[in-house]
Amino acid sequence: MGIHVHEHCLRMARREDGTPWWAAFPEPNSTPAHIDPQAVLELLEGEVQEEEGEEKEEKEQSSSSSKRLKFLLVDCRRTDCTGGTVSSSINLPAHSFYPTRKSLYALCKQAGIQRIIFYCGSSAGRGPRCAAWMQDYIDEVGERDLQSQVMTGGIRGWVRTYGDRMMDGYDEKTWKQLLSEESCT
Repeated sequence: MGIHVHEHCLRMARREDGTPWWAAFPEPNSTPAHIDPQAVLELLEGEVQEEEGEEKEEKEQSSSSSKRLKFLLVDCRRTDCTGGTVSSSINLPAHSFYPTRKSLYALCKQAGIQRIIFYCGSSAGRGPRCAAWMQDYIDEVGERDLQSQVMTGGIRGWVRTYGDRMMDGYDEKTWKQLLSEESCT
């Protein structure tokens, strides 16, 4: 799977011996599906609306059942994980993701997650690579109820489109600086 990586990102992503960080892991075979930020926003807003509806219903019924998300957002940034994340995202840096994909799979299965949506700075390198590794593992175990996807445009695309909407830890000053720089993965 030939993932395009910007040259300046390549320079930053090299190990001491000059090889890229991902060279220590197998090349992914899968080409993960892409999901646009609008669809992710709709998923997030749908979950919020469902939670609000369930809270009202729980108060009326005094039920103690807990809400389970059917998707998981994974931010693959490492040292550049600044300025905030899309709401509810967990940070699993790409550089250490490959050995943890089996654990992530087990956690997702246990939680009833149906899709894992990966993103990085612009979703042109780390996000697609991690999503592909995850989809490879999902395919390897024969799973049919879980899919790995990539959020098109990454966090930069999200912020360009939605600003601080549905963001955790949004920092306007950081984003003004980041969005003025050339896009990175």
